[in-house]
Amino acid sequence: MVKQLLLVAGLLAGSPGHAGLPEVPPQLFITTEYAPPAIMVEGERVAGYSSDKIHEIMARTGLSYSIDVLPWKRALTSAVQRPNGCVYATTRTPEREPLFKWVGPTDEGAWVLLGRADRNYQLSTLDDARGLRIGTYNGDVRDDYLRSRGFKVDPAPNDMLNPQKLLMNRIDLWATGLRPGGGVLERDGFAGKIVPVLVFNQVKAYLACNRAVPDAIIDKMNAALDAMNRDGTSRRIERKYDNWAPRKAGEADAGPAGPAR
Repeated sequence: MVKQLLLVAGLLAGSPGHAGLPEVPPQLFITTEYAPPAIMVEGERVAGYSSDKIHEIMARTGLSYSIDVLPWKRALTSAVQRPNGCVYATTRTPEREPLFKWVGPTDEGAWVLLGRADRNYQLSTLDDARGLRIGTYNGDVRDDYLRSRGFKVDPAPNDMLNPQKLLMNRIDLWATGLRPGGGVLERDGFAGKIVPVLVFNQVKAYLACNRAVPDAIIDKMNAALDAMNRDGTSRRIERKYDNWAPRKAGEADAGPAGPAR
């Protein structure tokens, strides 16, 4: 996935009109993925603790923007291809570093291996999971991370297929992201069935913007976020969702997605 994005970025950089960075349109086209409670759709508004921070950054900077909720691969690729594109909540990795300019961190979380509560895994390090079938989300940064290190991954088109695959013994472990103190397993009805087995990485999430977005705009957004962190706005936004619970079955998909992809 990262190699494909690098190729796209290289082709764009070498195409007519990209000898230098093109002038970015005044409106930022921001993409993201449905990942409650970080990112949700409420009516016509994209909400959630990650989304509300983006809204606040834009309000403080006065920048014009739109947010579109897409499957993660499309969301990430859009930000690479569009001169005015940004995507959140994006894990900042060495492979992605040259693709974007970065605003943040906006969130933080952990990469976790989850397993069945009725099974004794005995994992002390990530290497102890070699040989086990690890459920991942297709295009997700954890899928890339594990795949590149030779682990046996079984990607799903939707991360919320993985808990059922785990409970049906189609996979041995589930690699996902959890926000500290989120209580997501309890909210989603997996308490007592699925448990954290190993935290294998601590990560931070960002608003990642196309390289064509001017540095002055990136600096302006980072300054707004710094002010939000200092005056307590960021924490107040997070507290709004501390007691969030998914809707009942049939009302909407909900899942223990972490804040970073």
